[in-house]
Amino acid sequence: MSTDKHRNMVFQSKIKNQKSKILSPPALSRHIKSIRRSKKVVFTNGCFDLVHSGHVKVMEYAKKHGDILIVAVNSDVSVKSIKGPKRPLLPLRERALLMAALKPVDYVTFFHEDTPSKAIQILKPDVLVKGGDWSSDNIVGREFVKKVVRIPLVKGRSTTHIVQTILKRYQK
Repeated sequence: MSTDKHRNMVFQSKIKNQKSKILSPPALSRHIKSIRRSKKVVFTNGCFDLVHSGHVKVMEYAKKHGDILIVAVNSDVSVKSIKGPKRPLLPLRERALLMAALKPVDYVTFFHEDTPSKAIQILKPDVLVKGGDWSSDNIVGREFVKKVVRIPLVKGRSTTHIVQTILKRYQK
């Protein structure tokens, strides 16, 4: 087998593995039902419109709080509702695949509403992780979990900041 053919097979295998980590909330709930008895399930969510180092740090930090890390990604409709008509920059399928490729992430799910409340109720995680920009009183789903953890933000890292930088640099 040629080297290029082998590389392509390895690449396709990795993509297939990442796709198998992406499940709807009900399917994921069924999938983790048997393992959750002995494992601590951690949940976090976001738009993840352009994955950056701040997101990676959040995933690494979140994973330290349990055994299974579930990341819920806002659907395209949800992102548009929250961020405005010019977002998302990448469609849900790509954003979910990027999140699934991150080492700390065990599973990726998605939701169409503005908040992940329904997904949290379905998945029943033990720990809910959110960024430090959210006050404890405003963290959606806090009433459905045993513990809420707020993560310090990574300064200067946000999708909005990246978009603004791109626009400034490429203005004519």
